[in-house]
This record gives sequence, structure tokens and C-alpha cells, in this order.
Amino acid sequence: MAKLTPFAALRPKPELAAQICELPYDVMSSAEAREMAAGKPLSFLHVSKPEIDLPADTDLYSPLVYAKGAENFQKLILQGALKQDAKPNFYLYRQIMGAHAQVGLVAAVSCEEYLANIIKKHELTRVDKEDDRVRHIEALNAQTGPVFLTYRAVAAFDAFVAKKISEPPAVDFTGKDGVRHTAWAITSGSDIVFVESQFAQIPFLYIADGHHRSAAAGRVFKSRHGAGHSGQFLAVIFPHNQMQILPYNRVLKDLNGLTPEQLQQKLAAVFDINPGGSPKPARKHELAFYFNGQWSTLTFKPQFTATSDPIERLDVTILQKQVLAPVFGIDDPRTSKRINFVGGIRGTAELEKLVNSGEYACAFSMFPTSIEDLMEIADAGGIMPPKSTWFEPKLRDAMFCHMI
Repeated sequence: MAKLTPFAALRPKPELAAQICELPYDVMSSAEAREMAAGKPLSFLHVSKPEIDLPADTDLYSPLVYAKGAENFQKLILQGALKQDAKPNFYLYRQIMGAHAQVGLVAAVSCEEYLANIIKKHELTRVDKEDDRVRHIEALNAQTGPVFLTYRAVAAFDAFVAKKISEPPAVDFTGKDGVRHTAWAITSGSDIVFVESQFAQIPFLYIADGHHRSAAAGRVFKSRHGAGHSGQFLAVIFPHNQMQILPYNRVLKDLNGLTPEQLQQKLAAVFDINPGGSPKPARKHELAFYFNGQWSTLTFKPQFTATSDPIERLDVTILQKQVLAPVFGIDDPRTSKRINFVGGIRGTAELEKLVNSGEYACAFSMFPTSIEDLMEIADAGGIMPPKSTWFEPKLRDAMFCHMI
């Protein structure tokens, strides 16, 4: 079962939400954050990336950074820009990005269930990144960036949500990127009991995005022995059929000493090649390849996709094992400096730009991994290859904060 807890969220003053709420800390560099927050004293980047208020050469993991984040957080609270609800609630958070809409339940979820794998993972975490989030949570005594979870959709709960979002919202704004963010509070006792009972029947939740945030929350829970509200962590939970996964594309620095003709021969051993194809693959097991100013459609030969193993049949796995390692010499994409990853939100034009500039030699445009693949792999206890999924739209920090 999934044990959800209502909580008294710290939330932005509705008329200030557009000025406060920001993209997650990990989708931008410090330089980008500094530019985004310039002239915006209420921007939550002063809390989530507080190094922007310190000298540019400051160590990102210096105690000064976390202390500055805590100071900026308290400043927003003291001036009333962020205010905590008087009693525990659940919340709904809708995002609209172009033609895509998704509505998630905002709740405090169980650290014990995370540690017991009722909340399932599909990625490895890095200790240094966990350490950073632990220190941020400890400094603020709060979780300010939600973990992005999903579950297999339930019709009865979908109907409840549809009714609730027909009511007037508490917060409603559109960001500079055109994504609309709307929030509702679920305050009545009977509605709260209904939400709890619905999720008590859901066997598992799945982490879509936020493995380091959830791992850090689990560590804080253990170190504090569950004191206060440290036994839960902040999450927004979406039904699986509303999730939007974009591709995670690959750009390569060089041809690993191969001539264009040799590269073509090696690719032809793995793919059926159709020159002049679309920059966007149309189906699973199809890729697009950009080289010498031209796109080609690449389709994996059947022998490379004939497996029942859910990890081995992922396009990112096959590409790594059959092409990136043996052809380009990239054995570990986590550490290699000869490969980079470009989120699908940037589009295929970004791949063309990087290759045309001469900074990179070629690019692979991927077909998105499906949410069904993700859940099947997580159910099997598997770990997906790095940079397999890019979820959009991103949840905004400071829409809801969980005080622990």
C-alpha cells in the first residue's frame, strides 16, 4: 500500500507565486541561475541555488552556501511571501504545457516505504549529490523541491480529481516558458480520508524524477529517527497515463578515429539506414542520426531487439552496447568526456547547432522511453541506463514546501 500523509504546506502568496516559484535546482548551472534571478529578489533560486548570492568562485558545497540558502528562506517567510497553512491538507497541482496537461496529488509520502522499495527506484544515485541535498534539507529544516512520482491510474481517483479541479484554484500563473501552474487545496476531512483510502489500495509508487531528493530524505529520516515530520518527504504523484517523457539525445565529440566511410560500415552492421530521414524517430527501435549536415533514419536490425529483458530492449541500452562502446569507444557514458546528453525539451535543432558548430562530430536523436518500460524495469528491481528519460514539464520549486 502507499501511505500518504496530509501536511501543512508552506506556500507562496498567490499574487507572488509567479515571482517566487522556479525550475528545480538541478536543471541549470549556477551562472544560468544567477542570470535568471537577477533583479528578482523573491525568486526561489536564492534558496535553491544560494551560491548566486555569494562570490562566483565560492565552493558550491561550502557551509556558507547552505547557510545563505537558510537565510534567504527565512527572509521569504518573515516578509510573508511564503506562508504555512494552518492545518494539514492534500493538494492538487496541474501543469499545462502546450497541448499536454497533467494533474498530480501533492502529499507527504513515507520514507519507510521508500527504504522498503514500496516507492520504487530505477536509477542509481551519487553520494556527493545525496550529500548536497541532505545538507540543504538540514539547513532549511524543510524539503522545498518535490519528488516526481507516478502510479498506475485509478478511474475512481481520476473522477475525484476532475471534480476538484473544476473548483476555483488557490494559485494560478503562467511562467515565462509558457507552462501554466495551478494549485488547489483538498481541505475537507471526508476528502482527505477518500484520498488516503484510494492510495491505500495502490501497491506501489514509482520515482519518475528526484532519486537524489528521495534518497536524501531517507537519510535525514534515519539520522533524526523520524523526529518531527522527517519521516515523510514532499512529492507530487501523477497517474501514469498523464506522464510526458521526452527523449534524452546523445551528441558525440569525435568519430573515435574512424573515417566517415568506416563509420558508415560499422553503423550498417547494426542498423538499416535510410538517408534523408526525419530528425525525430517515429517509433521504438528507430533513431535519427545527424552527421555532415544530414539526418538519416536508423532502425535497429531485428537480432538486436529480440529479447524479453526490459532493460536490454531499451533503445538507450542497445545503442550503448552495440554502438557507443564498440564503435565510438565510450565504455562508461557516466564519466566519458566525449559524449554529452541533451534533453528533448531543447529540440533537434539544438543537436544540429552543436554539430554544425564543430564542437561535436555527430548526434543521435532518440525515441522517448515509455512510462510502461520504466515501471516494468522498476518492478523487476532493475536500473535503467543513465540519461534514459526526460520528464516535462518540470515541477516548480516553492509551489509547496514541507517543513520537517
